[in-house]
Amino acid sequence: MEFQYAVSTSLGVEEVVRAVTEGLSGVGFGVLWALDVQAKLQEKGLDLERPVRILEVCQPAKAKEALEDDVRISYFLPCKVVVYQEGEGTIAGFVRPEMFAGFFPGSKVFPGLAREVDAVLRGVLDRLPG
Repeated sequence: MEFQYAVSTSLGVEEVVRAVTEGLSGVGFGVLWALDVQAKLQEKGLDLERPVRILEVCQPAKAKEALEDDVRISYFLPCKVVVYQEGEGTIAGFVRPEMFAGFFPGSKVFPGLAREVDAVLRGVLDRLPG
């Protein structure tokens, strides 16, 4: 299994951020925070040639369930969806939550939640036009 899931689209970065935000909202997830990495670096006097956005996303009930199972899961929350320009297109992707399941071998909850969240995030990204 790849550590990440990513899709490529011809949409611009801002269009992808809007589409992902709307798609997540439609499945009960929300964007807690959106970091414009390029702008933040510019504030510090550094230039980054391509736009990069990091969206911190969460579904509160799933986060609560995971944290009640093992509070150390908080090290991996919230999930991040990354959107960046790649050539003439845009990439949107995330680190697959299932990659962290092995860190919690005694958990009866987290592996299933990780698969569920992975499927939801994949579904949102898969709806982006090619």
